[in-house]
Amino acid sequence: MTHVVTGRCVDCRYTYCVVECPVSCFWEIKDPAMLVIDPDTCIDCEACIPACPINAIWPDYELPPEYAEWEQQNADTWEGGENITEGSDPLDTAKLLDEIKEEEQGKGWDITEPSKAAD
Repeated sequence: MTHVVTGRCVDCRYTYCVVECPVSCFWEIKDPAMLVIDPDTCIDCEACIPACPINAIWPDYELPPEYAEWEQQNADTWEGGENITEGSDPLDTAKLLDEIKEEEQGKGWDITEPSKAAD
């Protein structure tokens, strides 16, 4: 099992998850601009999930079908990124959760939020 950063993080890059991670498994990639998780380093502690303000991180067993491709995306791209161990400002293009949910609904998606997401 591992955790997966999904397309919700694209062009946002909030780093609250990085601050909570005890094993430094987050990597910043540029194309697309986001964070991803090294699946071999992640210890499934789930500390990152409630820290993400846009609920972009799921454990793989809860990953919605609409975001299933991101499990492989994380595995394939983390090595080309930069290991991030400290928080920083989000990108200027960062969205709020309500904006992301509205975009998903516009696509006809009904996404169940991660069970460990902050209320």
